[in-house]
Amino acid sequence: AHLAAGDPQCVPWKKNACCSARVSHELHRDKSSLYNFSWEHCGRMEPACKRHFIQNNCLYECSPNLGPWFQEVNQKWRKERFLNVPLCKEDCLDWWEDCRTSYTCKSSWHKGWNWSSGSNQCPTGTTCDTFESFFPTPAALCEGIWNHDYKFTNYSRGSGRCIQMWFDAAEGNPNEEVARFYALALSAGTMSLGTGPLLLSAALMLPLGLLD
Repeated sequence: AHLAAGDPQCVPWKKNACCSARVSHELHRDKSSLYNFSWEHCGRMEPACKRHFIQNNCLYECSPNLGPWFQEVNQKWRKERFLNVPLCKEDCLDWWEDCRTSYTCKSSWHKGWNWSSGSNQCPTGTTCDTFESFFPTPAALCEGIWNHDYKFTNYSRGSGRCIQMWFDAAEGNPNEEVARFYALALSAGTMSLGTGPLLLSAALMLPLGLLD
């Protein structure tokens, strides 16, 4: 798929994406029609913070390199997810630093919201406070907010061992090498990724030619 150039946070996947331009556009809206999820459930979110959530959604919806962490799940609202994607240290630290002064009311965002209005609202009995109060460390944010979609790592960008939420596509996609490494390790049975049943065919979800 080819994405619209006007959607800056999804630009890294412009040349090789698993999402359409329409999806990319929706991911940049404050309340996307894809999820009806509002980042600003506790008032205005700082733009520097919001961009990390948009990048997170772009990675989730558009990246062709998350096959090794793909799982089938039996949940009412979804049938598949990613588990323990090893996130580069810098991506997690920057996410936490840019969001620590924004506000939320929950330390896990994947369920437990009040959806009576059609969009997520803070559940009864919760109060809004800073991200830092709900996520005291970068690892608490990156691992906890989406129920372990990500795993905090000490790997740095360029190591070939961690996924970047953002990169300069003109310099190539560093996540291709990372996906290749973990897919081969998984298919060789030398690595366990996360907990629960894994699709052993995860390597087959990589772009054609990636394992050549």
